[in-house]
Parts: sequence; structure tokens; C-alpha cells
Amino acid sequence: MSIPRVLNKKNRILLKELTKTDFKLRYQGSVLGYMWALLRPLMMFAILYVVFSKILRFGDEIPYYPVYLLCGTTMWSFFTECTSQGIQAMVSRGDLIRKISFPKYIVVVSSTLTAVINMLINLFVVIIFALISGVTPSLTWLLVPLSLLELYLLSLGIAFLLGAINVKYRDITSIWDVCIQALFYAVPIIYPISMVMNASPLAAKVILLNPIAQAIQDIRHNLITPVSATTWETIGCFWLQILPIVLIVVLLILAALYFRKKSKFFAEEI
Repeated sequence: MSIPRVLNKKNRILLKELTKTDFKLRYQGSVLGYMWALLRPLMMFAILYVVFSKILRFGDEIPYYPVYLLCGTTMWSFFTECTSQGIQAMVSRGDLIRKISFPKYIVVVSSTLTAVINMLINLFVVIIFALISGVTPSLTWLLVPLSLLELYLLSLGIAFLLGAINVKYRDITSIWDVCIQALFYAVPIIYPISMVMNASPLAAKVILLNPIAQAIQDIRHNLITPVSATTWETIGCFWLQILPIVLIVVLLILAALYFRKKSKFFAEEI
């Protein structure tokens, strides 16, 4: 993908139109329409809050735990939507790919940008909820976009890699659904990482080397409360601290190269 080809005007217009179409089609035919972009993560948060905060008493040591949990579920919903839609993008746009010649990466990027739009809407709700709960705005809020970008690039890398494989082997979608369920409990979304630290400091450090956990914990730390442990505070070695970022960069590069190589055969295989 050369830079001129990626940035030319026709590609930008196509990306914009596909993103708009994906966003409209996602809620077409539903009674509440675009409101589902807000309701889905809020309903998930409500269930998790009642079960894990009120019944199991998770998060008693975390200030603003309801906001902490809402932020985590919002970021997790963004990651799962971004990857799931990106993986299925090439197959779902098969008719378009067979009829028109254009850079195939646009299909994947447009589907992930729809998830970005939903995430930004939900992030606005998180911020409002945080202010109502008493969270004081600070300069660390300016660091949140960097963590969001990191989480998006990770999702995009996974979407490129698995999306290219999914064109030929449709089992990838089902396998990824199972992986998502396992990852949900492997990442500190519903439980604070401090619970793991109390049981096993080594296990907590391993969890924080997961790029998903690292990005979400950074967002919680910078947006809600400094009590939220981060990779930078928990792990002393600089090279281990930057390992999640290095993994994301390597994954994105390799996934883009693999996608580019396989994209020549997408029209035949879909």
C-alpha cells in the first residue's frame, strides 16, 4: 500500500461512504435505531454492576468503581465490535469486491470506523457519568486519546490478519467468538487488577503485559482514578513496559503485509 494510493481522494471518498453505509445498516429496521449504540454497553454495564459490585462486592477499594466498570465495559465493547466487524468485513462485502476494483483494506477500515463512532458516543456518556460521580477533570485526560489509538490499532491489526484468513476459512469467525469470551475474563474488566496482585503479583504483571489490559488500565488511570494500576507503575523494567506497544506495532505491520498479499485473491475466494 503506497502512501499516495492510500491517501488519494477517491479512496477517502469511498472510505467515508462505506463507513456511513455500515453505520446506517447496522441499526436499520430496529425500533430504537441509533440508540442501541448507547443502550447495548449500558445494559451490559448494569448487569455486571449488580452482579459483581452489589452481590460479589468487587471493587470496594476502587474509587468511583461504577464509572471504572462502565469505562471498562465500554472499551471492551469497542474492542470486540471493532475486531468482530473487521474480521467479517471482506465476506460481508463480497458482492462489492467482485464487481469493483479498489484497495481492499478500505472495507476493513470502514467497518472498524463504525465501531469507533459507537465508542466515541459511549465515551461521551462515560465522561458525563464521571463528572456526575465527582471525578475531577485533570491534564491526564489529554493522554486518553493515545490509549484509544493504541486499542484501535490493535483491533485493526487483528481485523486485517484474521479477516484475510476468514475469506478462505470461515471458521475463523466462530473461533474468534470463543477467544473473545476467554479474553473477557483474562483482562481486568469486571475485577480490579489489585485482586490479582493480592493473590499473585506475577500473574498481575503477566496480565498487564496484555496490550488490551494495558490500554484499558491506562484509560481508567488517566480518566477516572490514579488508583487504577497500570503497566508503567507495576512493571519495573522499561523494555517490558513497552512490550505491549511493540507487540501492537509488529502485529499491525505483519497483518497489513499479509492482508496485502492475500487481497489479490479475495474476489476469487469469496
